[in-house]
Amino acid sequence: MASADLRRELDCSVCLNIYTDPVMLLCGHNFCRVCIERVLDTQGRSGGYSCPECRTEFQERPALCRNITLCNIVENFLSTHPGEEKSEVFCTHCVDSPVPAVKSCLLCEASLCDKHLRVHSKSPEHVLCDPTTSLESRKCSVHKKILEYYCSVDGACICLACRLDGAHHGHQVKMLAAAFEMKQEKMKTVHQKLKTKQKEAVRRIQHLQEHQKKVMNKADGEKSKITVLLGNLRRRLEDLEKKVLGEISEQAEKISISISNMTRELEIKKEELSRKMGDIEELCNMTDPLIVLQKSETGDLCETENGDDEDRERYDNLRDLDMGGISHTLHTGLSDIMSGISNRMEEAGDKFLDESTAGNKLQISEDGKTVTALPSPFRNLPETPKRCEFSQVMSSQSFSSGRHVWEVDVGGSDKWDIGMCYPSVKRSWKPEICFKRDHPDLVQYKDKYWGTHKYTVHYGLAGHSEYNSPYTKIIRMYLDYEAGKISFYEPSVPVRHLHTFTATFTEPLHVVIGMWDDYGYLMICGGRVIKDHK
Repeated sequence: MASADLRRELDCSVCLNIYTDPVMLLCGHNFCRVCIERVLDTQGRSGGYSCPECRTEFQERPALCRNITLCNIVENFLSTHPGEEKSEVFCTHCVDSPVPAVKSCLLCEASLCDKHLRVHSKSPEHVLCDPTTSLESRKCSVHKKILEYYCSVDGACICLACRLDGAHHGHQVKMLAAAFEMKQEKMKTVHQKLKTKQKEAVRRIQHLQEHQKKVMNKADGEKSKITVLLGNLRRRLEDLEKKVLGEISEQAEKISISISNMTRELEIKKEELSRKMGDIEELCNMTDPLIVLQKSETGDLCETENGDDEDRERYDNLRDLDMGGISHTLHTGLSDIMSGISNRMEEAGDKFLDESTAGNKLQISEDGKTVTALPSPFRNLPETPKRCEFSQVMSSQSFSSGRHVWEVDVGGSDKWDIGMCYPSVKRSWKPEICFKRDHPDLVQYKDKYWGTHKYTVHYGLAGHSEYNSPYTKIIRMYLDYEAGKISFYEPSVPVRHLHTFTATFTEPLHVVIGMWDDYGYLMICGGRVIKDHK
C-alpha cells in the first residue's frame, strides 16, 4: 500500500487526524480513545449507543479494547514521517464541539479545557499535567496508580504502592517534584558548564580561523617574495649566462682571427716554398755546371731557415680559451647571486651552526646544518673575535654536560675536519700544525681542540705526505662530557671505532667543522642527547 493510502487509513473518522491511543468497538471499527468516549458520553444522555462509522447499535455502552497492532502501526508511521503532526488533545467534557485541553488530570484520566479546569477539584490526589492522550504512561504499569515518587538508585518513577511493597527498601526516594527540582538544578549546572565549554570552543575556533587567515596571508606574501626572488635570480642567471657565453665567444673569435691570419701567411709561404722547390728541381735536371752554379747563387733558393724560428714560436704560442678567467667570471657571478639570495632570505633562529663564526670561504644553509665551501675569491665578511680565520665554523650551542652523539655526512668533500673545541680556542689556529703523529687522521691542538680529518695531502707531516682516508660517507662523533671522552666511529656493519680522546674538560664544548675544497659540502644528518652509551 502506498504511503498516501496508508496515511488515509490511519485517520480517525471523528477528529479526522491520525489515531491517538486507538481503541476498537465490537463491530471492528477504530477510533481515538478520547474521540469515541466523547461520542459515547453524548449518546448515553440520549439513551442509546451506536458506532459512528457503521451505525451498529449496542444495548449497553460498549467496552473499548485498545488496538495494540494499530498503535504500533501509527508509531512506526510517525517515526518514518516526522512531518506528520499528531492530533491536538481536546477537552473530554466538551462534547458538542472539540475544544483544546490545557491540562490533563491523572486521577480522572480526563483532559480539561480552561473552562472545565476552573471547576475541577483542587484536592492533592487530582494530579494535573500537560495535555496528553497517553495517560497510561503517567501511571505505574504494575499498580495502575499515579507516579508520585522517584527512586534515585533505580533511576525510575514509582507510585506509592511501589514504595510500600518493599521493592525500593533502603533506596533514596524523593517526591517527584523535589526530584524534578534537583534534576533541573543539576541540568542547569551541566548546562552552564557546557555553555562555558561552548564559549571556549567558539573562542578557539575564532583563534584558529584568525591563525589560519594569518598563515594564508603570510603564505601569500612569502609566495610573492619567492616569485620575485626567483624571477630576479632567473634574470641574473640569464645575464650571467650571456656574460660568460659572450666572453667565451669573444675569446674564441679573437683566437679564430689570429689562426686565420697565421693560416693565410702560411699559405703564402707554402706557395713560395713550392716555387722554390720547382726551381730547384729544374736546376737539378740540368747538365750544364756553369748554368746551375750561376743560377743557384742568385736569389734565396738555398735559404731554408728564413723565418722558421719566428713561425715556430708563433705556432707554439697559439692561444687557447682562458678557462681561468672564464671560471673566475662564472664563480664571481654565482657568488654574488648566492650572496644576494642569502641577504634576502629571512634569518632563521636557533641554527645548529653559528654563521657568525664561519670563515670567509664557508656558506651556511638556512637550517644551519649544511656547510658549503665557496670558490675563490672568498666572501668579504667583517672580521670579529668570533669569526674563524680559516675555513671552519662552530656550533651555536655549547655542551657542558651529558652524553651527545652526532652523525655528519662527509660524502660531499675530500678535505674536511670534524671535532669539538673550547670557545677559548684561537680562531686563527692552523690545522697543519696539530696533527697527531701516531694517528695521522686525528687532530689535537693544545688541549682545546679534538677532532678527525680527511686531507688528500698532509701539510708537511713527515712519513705521511700522501694519505688515503678509509672513512665512508658518514662519521659518528660521540661526547661523554662527565667521562671526558670524545670518540669517533665509522657506522658500518659492524661499527668501526676510529679513536677516543680522553681529557678533563674545563670549558663548554662546541662542535667545529672545517672544509677546504671548492664546492665541497658537509651536512649534519643526525644529532641527539642519549641516556645510555655502550
